[in-house]
Amino acid sequence: MVTIYDIAKKADVSPMTVSRVINNSGKIRSTTREKVEQAIKELGYIPNSAARSLTSNQTKTLGLILTDISNPFFAKIARGAEDAAVATGYRVLMSNTDEDSVKEVNYIDMMISARVDGVLIAPTSDETISQINRLRQHNIPVVLIDRMIEGFEGDYVLGDSYEGSRKLVKHLIDYGHHNIALINGPSNVSTARERQRGYLETLKLNDLAVHDHYLSEIDFKSVQAGSAKDIVEQLMSLEKDKKPTAIFAANNFIAISVIKALKELGLNVPEDISVVCFDEVEPVVYFDPFFTVAAQPATEIGRIGTQFLVERVEHQNINQERKVVLPPDIFIRKSTRRL
Repeated sequence: MVTIYDIAKKADVSPMTVSRVINNSGKIRSTTREKVEQAIKELGYIPNSAARSLTSNQTKTLGLILTDISNPFFAKIARGAEDAAVATGYRVLMSNTDEDSVKEVNYIDMMISARVDGVLIAPTSDETISQINRLRQHNIPVVLIDRMIEGFEGDYVLGDSYEGSRKLVKHLIDYGHHNIALINGPSNVSTARERQRGYLETLKLNDLAVHDHYLSEIDFKSVQAGSAKDIVEQLMSLEKDKKPTAIFAANNFIAISVIKALKELGLNVPEDISVVCFDEVEPVVYFDPFFTVAAQPATEIGRIGTQFLVERVEHQNINQERKVVLPPDIFIRKSTRRL
């Protein structure tokens, strides 16, 4: 392994000078810096980040904890976060919890062990607050993305689930739909609560009845495809005048499961029933846009969240909590029709 002593010998300077060039500390003549940098290049030297972190008390690494990287929404968040991190001289250590609180605990342990400088996290549920407190006990700053936690004090960057839901439901009502079912995520996740709140309030504001049998919950990841199928079968078995004419799926994976279940029942979208959802269903959207969606600015959520986190890590005199809620774009496509 090439060391700073090898670099010093080749550049004919002291090891201390090499260290100053690598860490960009102290005054170094431009000619000396050029010699050292040339030696580093020729010998293929890669700085030992673990050793450097011991002296700087920073690893220049940020933790990114997402719930489902296979979902295009979270993949875009990851891209935005990574781009912002690299632009500010940081790298990203990413993990995927699969909406599993046990995995989340294990990844928090890993982040603490790796001595990351800060953590950007989409929590699995409200219970994640205990894990955030663990990170803070180790002086690791935390910024929330996509989801809020009751009682959390700090920075967060979210999409506007409430307003997006209101617009999707209002679109269905404008198309003549009065019997609208909601297949939601778990109520211990803030986005699910906000999407249900928007759904309920929009029905009430338009003098439409709220029916308990139209409300259901499944896992956002919808790993158990049968759960969505069971719900759809129950809805479609209702009497004709009680049967929903539209379904609001709380995220893109739920929407896909709903479409599959409807197809197995011999029903077509939108001819037999309309469907709307949160978040894009990619990459199909680029070739034949189908779903009517509330599309959140995922890349921007990741970028702003990372910017906030870096500022916290670098103690940039931030005296107040920053709360950013970004509006989604509503795209009306083929999965809905007028009655």
